[in-house]
Order: sequence, then C-alpha cells, then structure tokens
Amino acid sequence: MAALPASASASAGRCSVGVPGAERSVAACLDDLTTTGALASGHTVEADWAGLTSAGLPTFGAVPGVQVDGYFPDTSTANTNHGWNHDAQFVLRLPDRWNGGLVVAGSPGVRRQYANDRAIGDQALAEGYAFAATDKGNTGAAFYTDGVRPGDALAEWNSRVTQLTLAARAAAARHYGRPVAKTLAAGLSNGGYLVRWQLENRPWLYDGGVDWEGTLWRADGPNLLTFLPPALRAYPAYAAGSESAHQSIVDAGFAPGSEFLWDYHYRVYWDLTQRIYREEVDPSFDGSLEGGTPFCASGTPSCDADYAYASRPASVTRAVERISLTGRIGKPLLTLHGTLDTLLPITRDSDVYDRMITAAGRGALHRYYRVAGGNHVDGLVDAFPDRLRPLGPCFRTAFDALAGWLRGGRPPASATIARPAGATPAELARTCSLG
Repeated sequence: MAALPASASASAGRCSVGVPGAERSVAACLDDLTTTGALASGHTVEADWAGLTSAGLPTFGAVPGVQVDGYFPDTSTANTNHGWNHDAQFVLRLPDRWNGGLVVAGSPGVRRQYANDRAIGDQALAEGYAFAATDKGNTGAAFYTDGVRPGDALAEWNSRVTQLTLAARAAAARHYGRPVAKTLAAGLSNGGYLVRWQLENRPWLYDGGVDWEGTLWRADGPNLLTFLPPALRAYPAYAAGSESAHQSIVDAGFAPGSEFLWDYHYRVYWDLTQRIYREEVDPSFDGSLEGGTPFCASGTPSCDADYAYASRPASVTRAVERISLTGRIGKPLLTLHGTLDTLLPITRDSDVYDRMITAAGRGALHRYYRVAGGNHVDGLVDAFPDRLRPLGPCFRTAFDALAGWLRGGRPPASATIARPAGATPAELARTCSLG
C-alpha cells in the first residue's frame, strides 16, 4: 500500500484521535469507513482481505467517522503497509453514530491489519460499533523469524490483541466522552484462535466473542502439526489413484465429500502451513533450513510430510503449551465451523474445542454451529457455488445473536446448520439462519 493520502495527516478537532501507547498514529475524517469508501479513499488494502469472502456477500451503506492508522513499538519489519516497514500496525475506526460498543479483531492467517475489513469490520461499523484490528505483531510467511525462542511469534499475537483492546477502549472513551459499554472479540481462522484465547485468558476485557473456525492449538494434539503431515504424505499417491492414500487423508480428519478441494489445498495451504508453523515451534526439525523443503517427497531428509509431532522432543510440546487453549472461556462465545473445512478439519478442531469447553464446565457460555457445506474461508464459494456454502452470512447472523444474548436474549441452540432446500447460491450469499 502506498503512503496514506495527504489529507489524512491534516487532523484537527474531532479528526484528531490519540491512541495510548502507539508509536505512530495518523487520523483522518472519512465520509465512509466501510471497505467501499475506504478502498476509494486509500484507507484499506484489498490485498489484505481478498479471497476471504464470497463475491455475493452484501455491502453496507456509507458510515462516516474517523479512522486512525498506526503502529505500536516493535522491532520486526515485515508489514509494508503505508511504506512503514513496521509490524504491530493497527487500524481503529470510530463511526460518528456510535452505539457504545467496540469490536476487536486479529488478522487471519499471516495477513495484515485490514484483513478483517470486509468479513467483520463492515458489519460492525454499519451497526454502530467502533472497530479495531491488528496485524498481530508479525506478518507474512516468514513470521517465524520474529522472536527469540520457539513460540515467541505466536505468543506475541495474543499480547498484541490485548494491547490493542486496551488502547482502543481508551481512545474511544476519549473520542466520544464516555466509556465503552460493550467490547466484543471477533475473528476467523487464526483470528478465531485469538478470540478463544482472549476469552480464556483475558475475559475481563470482553463481553463476548464470535469465533469463525479458530485454529486449535493443544500441546497433546490434535493440532495442525498432527493432521497436515499425513495428508501431505498421502496426497501424491491419492492424486495417482490410490484408494489407500484416499483413506489415509480421510483418517487424518479431512471430510469425505471434500475431495474436490484437496488439490487446491495441497498446492496452496497444506504444504506451506505445515512448514511455517512447524518452523515456529520446532525449528530444529530441519536443521539449518528455514521453513523446510516445499513439496518434498516422503523419505526426503527433514521432509515435513514425514513430520511426527508425537515423537518430537519435549521442547516442542513446551513451545505449543505456551499458546495452547484449555476451553476455560470466561465470557459467551459463539463458534462457527464448516463441515467441509479443508484446512482445519472440523473433527480435529471445533468439534474438539466444543468438548473441551464442556469438560471445563463452561458449556453454558458456548454455542456451536456446524455449517454444512462450509469451507475454511469463502474464497472458493464462487468457484463451487452448488457445492460450498459461504460462512460470511452465518457469521453476520452469529454476531447479531451474540449481541442479543448479551442483552438478555437466548441465542439459537448449538446445531448443524443444513443447506436450506431449494436455496440458490445468491440467497445463501445473503442470509443464514442459525436456528
């Protein structure tokens, strides 16, 4: 992204907003804070959020207000937005018509601070919430180079969300002249993991959260380092027609019926995800290599397709323990997960997390919606409109259900959300009923 428009630096009066703890901040009054307006004015980066939602996800009308872009002190430099070459970047949007609430989000994957703009931010702003999002303190496929010891980069994600929540609450209170009345955490994929972690470890900061297919980290598994290697190992043989290899991928957790997604996920997600997250928590596995060998054949020395998490040294388990989840949420949480998720299969992720919450005695605080036909994100929905169902509309419904829950209502019971009979792809892109 180029530098912010020159007009953004001419901040005065209500357009001047300070963010406590920020090393740099640039505020601007905008006619429209949503992606429609922010894209036109140069205050979002489409590359950050491209591919996460379906084309048919409805947009919202203009929401005028103030946007603050900036960063907190940090030593890593992978985030090139605005030409700043500085991580720990954030965006804070303050609508003129404020409902007293704040929504905080961490970016999915290893994307940057605008990644949630289309999927989460637009709705929050349209409903009157202030919206804040962070790049999590390190970005890009080489995020694992940040930090000193294994797990540091992932642990920073959690502290950066906490940092932004505190700073955004203070900034909003100063801007509006009254304290934030309600703070919600929301996110997808790694951002969903951050919602889970915050509600487990910092529940006093939030009133509730919505988790869209959050990543599950458990020191004793399952985690992505336990189910991705067998899929990587078996995929070449599966592609050549092996039935036993097909069964190996299913046994790893990938849903029968998701086979039409396997080739894409093998090429785009499985290999890269395994290598970079393994490098973060277990850099010794491949010696002096950084991030392993892409698409190596099983049997190649230090090949991630042969990675066996359970056999690795105790130091690896300790690194994962630093970022593990427990299920001990302290505030209401709504979880969405697609049954055809082909990156974080539902049986190895949210099904397990739901059981963890119940085992921790926190089941009354959780609602879990399994969305039939949903993939991990909605970027492939337009390529397979009759086979995939977008989760974006279901997230929007869940977000409103959480707000109703916090007002004293009862959200729909946990359930598997079937594709409505006769619904067209266009209808599914617009609406979703949870119950």
